[in-house]
Amino acid sequence: MEHYTPINFSDRIARAFTKSLRFIADTFFAKRYGHRAVILETVAAVPGMVAGMWTHLKSLRQMRTGYGPKIRILLGEAENERMHLMTFIEISKPNMFERSVVLVAQGVFWHVYFVIYVLFPRTAHRIVGYFEEEAVYSYTEYLREIDEGRIDNVAAPQIAIDYWKLPTTATLRDVVIAVRKDEEEHRDVNHAMADEYDRGVW
Repeated sequence: MEHYTPINFSDRIARAFTKSLRFIADTFFAKRYGHRAVILETVAAVPGMVAGMWTHLKSLRQMRTGYGPKIRILLGEAENERMHLMTFIEISKPNMFERSVVLVAQGVFWHVYFVIYVLFPRTAHRIVGYFEEEAVYSYTEYLREIDEGRIDNVAAPQIAIDYWKLPTTATLRDVVIAVRKDEEEHRDVNHAMADEYDRGVW
């Protein structure tokens, strides 16, 4: 799945919300893809944790089993996005201002997404699906900049080599490819979870 075409009002709201975040990222970071990745991965690491935590609490409240696979997927997604952030911190070396933006972005987005997830979980998963679509596009652009020589293809940081089990000779290009593959998986999983709400699975 490369793009999910909106079919109802919920999907269009999710798409508009994502596009507004994309506009902010484009305005502030343009083609500074390493710095953009630090901010975006900070935000991207929030939904899986919020959704996993809320689903966990839902299982406790309802005293029902069956939520375990979903909880593990969502928390795994949050951990994966956290590792994206840790990797790009090593690559882009954000300054104090950018680190402050990370704190503010995380605090604001956590509360906004939590409210959306509690009230409209289907829309929340669709937002993440669209968010990941944009991430795949951004990392594809990042890759193009590397391939065309506008961004140095530096050596991959050790944290990335260890996490993705890359060869010791791996470069930034290899890291971006690995991260993009992760984002493609998150895109498909979250669009699928949104569809499951339509079928009454959750």
